[in-house]
Amino acid sequence: MTVPQKLSELRAQMEREGIDAWLVPTDDFHGSEYVGDHFKCREFLTGFTGSAGTALVTGDRAYLWTDGRYFLQAQQQLAGSGIELMKTGVEGVPTIEEYLRENLKAGEVLGFDGRCMPFSKTKNLSRVVGENGGSILACTDDGPLDLIDRFWEDRPPLPCGDVWELDIAYAGKSRAEKLKELRGCMEKEGCSFHIIPSLDDIAWLLNLRGSDILYNPVFLSYLEITQTGAILFAQREAFSGSLAAKLSADGISLRPYEEIYSSARQIPEGSRVLLDPARVNLTLWTSLDHTERVCKSNPTSLMKAVKNPVEMRHMRDAHIKDGVAVCRFIFWLKEQMRRYDPAHPVTELSAAEKLFSFRQEMEHFLGNSFETIAAYGPHGAIIHYSATKETDLALEPKSFLLVDSGGQYLEGTTDITRTIACGPLTEEEKEFYTRTLRGNLNLGAVRFLYGCSGMAFDYLARQPFWEIGVDYNHGTGHGVGFLLNVHEGPNSIGYKIMQDRPLPCVMEEGMVTSNEPGFYLEGRFGVRCENLTLCVKDEKNAYGQFMRLDPLTMVPWELEAVVPGMLNERERKLLDEYHEMVYGAVSPFLNAEEREWLREATRGILPQAAP
Repeated sequence: MTVPQKLSELRAQMEREGIDAWLVPTDDFHGSEYVGDHFKCREFLTGFTGSAGTALVTGDRAYLWTDGRYFLQAQQQLAGSGIELMKTGVEGVPTIEEYLRENLKAGEVLGFDGRCMPFSKTKNLSRVVGENGGSILACTDDGPLDLIDRFWEDRPPLPCGDVWELDIAYAGKSRAEKLKELRGCMEKEGCSFHIIPSLDDIAWLLNLRGSDILYNPVFLSYLEITQTGAILFAQREAFSGSLAAKLSADGISLRPYEEIYSSARQIPEGSRVLLDPARVNLTLWTSLDHTERVCKSNPTSLMKAVKNPVEMRHMRDAHIKDGVAVCRFIFWLKEQMRRYDPAHPVTELSAAEKLFSFRQEMEHFLGNSFETIAAYGPHGAIIHYSATKETDLALEPKSFLLVDSGGQYLEGTTDITRTIACGPLTEEEKEFYTRTLRGNLNLGAVRFLYGCSGMAFDYLARQPFWEIGVDYNHGTGHGVGFLLNVHEGPNSIGYKIMQDRPLPCVMEEGMVTSNEPGFYLEGRFGVRCENLTLCVKDEKNAYGQFMRLDPLTMVPWELEAVVPGMLNERERKLLDEYHEMVYGAVSPFLNAEEREWLREATRGILPQAAP
């Protein structure tokens, strides 16, 4: 079916149910950032494959809202579909709520699958629709309202990979210890029940991992916790008998995945239930109408973001392994460009495959942490570009290859971007690489008093751009999980206050956060310089506890792209010190040729002292 045919089928189902506008979010039932194939209704309907976006279909129009990371990608993928791109955050472009306020008339109905919409989002939608005398329909007496399922004939089934246990030698804490701490948080709130629908929170809390979402080692589940026990709603066939027995010994019983809603309705009337309204879907929320809902962020969100000493130690180890793999890849790529053969070129896809093969050679490597972005030349300007057979560019010995990639290891999760010179660069390419690197170096060297959030020092990364009146249209940093999601809250680095998102939290010791300024010139090139950092304690004095961000990523920057005269003395010193650290950490694991290359790639750029 073509996209216009799918839109026609959807409108027929809307008419059958008396629905005037149908909303299609990206979400699964758990508010996950990335979703399994079964849940990709928006992608199926629109053809847009980006990880963030919401479609809205009316009787005669169709729209897709997405953010700045995906403007170029969405423009290309929506061409000829009849779906209009709505650029979130751009002046003059209404939000979904603003559009509905202006266009949904009295008596008209907005519909969506209530299992795929967090309650916090539907609360605002209900208010906006109600202002015009409209209404919302999210389920029927027959069950969930999933209109797309009615004509998605080859829809993939629910994913159901094997669930396995992460040993305490890597987790650092037993699930019994974590549950005890969580129950202490429940007690403080006076809650006898707590329901967790977010998959990474459940996996972290129970020291379990799975494979139900590509790249994210989680499994479909809900967790209902009391002061004396817990019920894990999951697909029973994903658990071995021995693992089920271990869970039972810790007071955790297994029940079928779909029974969460009936179980919620059976919680005693008036019970205080701790819930995160941003993570609980509308259907689950309404199943608890008879209880007293206490709305707070999941306590596990902060608990898992603050890595314990064992996790911190392993994260450093994971990044040395990853650094070895990425350094080998860069050396290989440089050699391919030096011996460039236009008859047998390296392409974006083959470069990504080669990087994966180097990671595969590392002990305890489990897979990529997200889809590798290998974007050559003008494709680098598409922030979350994804190469396909149709778009796969051949590399030439000039311009940049931007590679954003990461790995999942038993020792932790990695995320790194390196912008690699394939050959001679233009002065413009060098200038913006140097500005991007300056932003990374200055943010990476920040020292701050405890109590700051990432909003306090985002400007350090942007200043080299702001001083010439340009910017990049994405956040500067996101949290990263421990063998979990590559994007993890609540820590982040950014200056924007988003209405539908909480403010960044205080940066705590043990938080892992990315540092990734960038610059993107449409149709020309893109640059991003990304390291992961670990927040640690620094000096404590009469003014308080100072903190700093230690680099975890151990891969050199591209000195061939640096304009030394654009760096001040402090920035040159920071660059040299980082490169000395990289060489010391990675060189012992390289062969002689690779080590020689790394020595040159990490050479000092400060003037040598007189003998």
